[in-house]
Amino acid sequence: MNIPFFNYPDLFNKNESKLLEILKDVGSRGAFIMQRDLEEFEEKIAQYTGSKYAVGVANATDGLQIGLMAGGLKEGGEVIISSHTMIATASAIHYAGGIPIPVEAGKDLMIDLESLEQAINEKTVAIMPTQLNGRTCDMDKLEELANQYSLDIYEDAAQALGSKFKSKSAGTFGVASAISLYPAKLLGCLGDGGIVLTNSSDVYEKMILLRDHGRDPNSGEVVSWGLNTRLDNLQAAFLNFFMTKYDEVIERRRYIASLYNEGLSAIEQLTLPPAPNEGNHYDVFQNYEIQALHRNDLKLFLADKGIGSLVQWSGKAIHQFNRLNFSQKLPKTDKIFSEILMIPLNMSISDKEVNHVIEAIKDFYKGEI
Repeated sequence: MNIPFFNYPDLFNKNESKLLEILKDVGSRGAFIMQRDLEEFEEKIAQYTGSKYAVGVANATDGLQIGLMAGGLKEGGEVIISSHTMIATASAIHYAGGIPIPVEAGKDLMIDLESLEQAINEKTVAIMPTQLNGRTCDMDKLEELANQYSLDIYEDAAQALGSKFKSKSAGTFGVASAISLYPAKLLGCLGDGGIVLTNSSDVYEKMILLRDHGRDPNSGEVVSWGLNTRLDNLQAAFLNFFMTKYDEVIERRRYIASLYNEGLSAIEQLTLPPAPNEGNHYDVFQNYEIQALHRNDLKLFLADKGIGSLVQWSGKAIHQFNRLNFSQKLPKTDKIFSEILMIPLNMSISDKEVNHVIEAIKDFYKGEI
């Protein structure tokens, strides 16, 4: 049985007739850049998350950058991040003029708040938590720290559309946030894409300028420096269609996660993600990331059985990128990165295939005992 980590062709093949219909409609209108489909998508995401404003951009990395720029990040200001995140989190801070400061990941793989507080100094201006794997951080404690030290919050919510903490959506806690629309994400288009959220009218107006060369959308006049990072209207049209199925996507992902939790819970060598309904968290499972003893051997074992798996971020935490001059010592995160492994969880996998993955992992650890 061949079970890829993510079945990219399936995203198109399962919806081919509808996607071709959308392509013909958009093409026949010549509606490729900054058209009504994009406006409709922005309105849908704002309504879905409870955010006042949503701005479609070319990718979530650009989204983080323009969110920071519009939010007034100071040149040289330090922004604390979890080291368990994609390099995009750090690079957005860098190109917005700030300095990313990675700290430890905690037991739940989210930013470790004790390590975060220890990293705060007179240069610290903001915290950017990564809402990882479809889970939102404990935002009560994070907001408490931010308020105590007068720090802004920006969210890397790339993996968290629909995730909530105490019924409040990921991406709506801080100055601005970015969500990824990359094909393998919870809500993915047929290429790159992202969307930025904010509740500030001032930040929103600045982001509108920043994404389109600094041009005023009403007059067309250039009124500031800007970037070129617009979400393609065709991709927005595809996303409007995919949004009609999004509740089903989340329900299915949470169900698959519950199957994994139930099937793998007896294996002592594994640390599993929290269950779908754990405390104040509503998790949507962009990924199902386990921590596994003998991780590398397990990965090879699964590959031999045709089961795809992935070590996130190509196996490197932010602080481990020495060529980028990171020098932090984060032993907890080092250990985490020697054990983390993502196993298949997507809209293409069947219950039978999920159970096959579970049995394969059980077989591996029976051989290890």
